[in-house]
Parts: sequence; structure tokens; C-alpha cells
Amino acid sequence: MNNRKWFLKGMKDGIPIAMGYFAVSFTMGITARKAGFTAPQASLMSALMLASAGQFAGIGMVAAGAGYLEMIVTTVVVNMRYLLMSSALSQKVRRDVPFFHRFFMSYAVTDEIFGISMAVDGRLNPVYMYGAAAVAAPGWVLGTCLGALLGMIMPARVMSAMNVAIYGMFLAIVIPPSRKSRIIAGVVALSMAASLAFQMLPVLGQISSGFQIIILTLLIAGAAAVLFPIPEEKEEGSHAA
Repeated sequence: MNNRKWFLKGMKDGIPIAMGYFAVSFTMGITARKAGFTAPQASLMSALMLASAGQFAGIGMVAAGAGYLEMIVTTVVVNMRYLLMSSALSQKVRRDVPFFHRFFMSYAVTDEIFGISMAVDGRLNPVYMYGAAAVAAPGWVLGTCLGALLGMIMPARVMSAMNVAIYGMFLAIVIPPSRKSRIIAGVVALSMAASLAFQMLPVLGQISSGFQIIILTLLIAGAAAVLFPIPEEKEEGSHAA
């Protein structure tokens, strides 16, 4: 496919993500407003960070009156899982992709866009992520803005219903590849069981959600990579010696 088709495919796959983002960021907009943010400030934060966990953590720190250093460290720790996702995506793109593409791809590394990008067959064209971000990011920012402006007057039941959308979005990302591969299905089931264990067990439950994700990703993804390795695809245009 050419770049145009890749971009349109990314936009198409990004529409469900944008809908889920709108619901979640609407709630975040309300939280930001309660913490003293104006609608433009909350919207700018969403446009620059594009990370729900990091933003919720940052808003909580602002509401608690934490210092700048504490907020920076907390946000970095919560968002550290994106380092792992970026490392995986770097193996998905061709080696000759220019640095500026990799740089701009980093903006679109979210849990959901990472999921659909890794599910792409073969090598990943960076333009695909641009297309997904072109739809998903505005949904995230718009939801934040409207949440800060209008959320305080909406009924609690409506807000609870909107929060369910994010879980439906995750299922839409996980189920299709799980149906194609028993290995992926097994990894998903193991991840869910391990995540539940982290929440239920006394000692493990005290670990922050950010570190839980990092630990589980390293253990489960690392074990799957060792036990079920995927042969590296030859670069297009390469010639056998």
C-alpha cells in the first residue's frame, strides 16, 4: 500500500479508539476542573501528553499541592510502560525508516494505538500511526475540553455509562488477534489472571499500577518471546548471499 492508503487505514482503525478516548477524557476533564484547571489548560495538557494514567496522576498531584519535582517523577514512573511499547514498535518498522518518523511516532504511542499497530500484518508504515492519531488525539482533547466545560452538570449515571466505552474498545483490540492465534489468546488470558492476582494479593496490590504494568509486561511478554519466538522477516529488497 502507498502512504495514502496506510493513512486512511489508520484513520479507519482509529475511529473506535477516538470514541473510547472521548468518554474517558470527558471524565478526566471533570477531574481537572475540580483540581482548578481551566478548560484551555486541561485541553492543552491532553494535547501534549495523550496519556490517561499520567494525566490523572498529574491532576491528582496538582490537587494535593505537590511540588514540580514530585510531579515529574510520578508522571515518568506512571508512563514508563511506553518505553517498552516503543521498543516493540521499533522492531515492527523497517530498519531504514528515518529518525524523524520514529520521533513523531512516539507521540502516538498509547495503549490502544500500540495495540492496533502491533496487530498490523508485516512491517508497520509510520503513516498508519499518523492516521490513527489524527482521529484519536482530537477525540481525546475534545472530550477533555467538554468535560471541563459541561461535565459538572451531567447526571452521575450518564458519566458511569460513558466510562464503560474504554473497556469495549480494549476488547475490540484484543479479541480479533486472539481468535487468530492460540498463543496470543493464551498470553491474553495469562495477563488477565496475573493482573487480577496483583490486585487481590496483599503485597502485590500495594505496587503502583504503573509498575504493575511494567512488571507484568516484562515477565509475560519476555516469557512468550522466549517460548514462542517469531522468525524475523527479511527486509524488502534484501538479497540472499
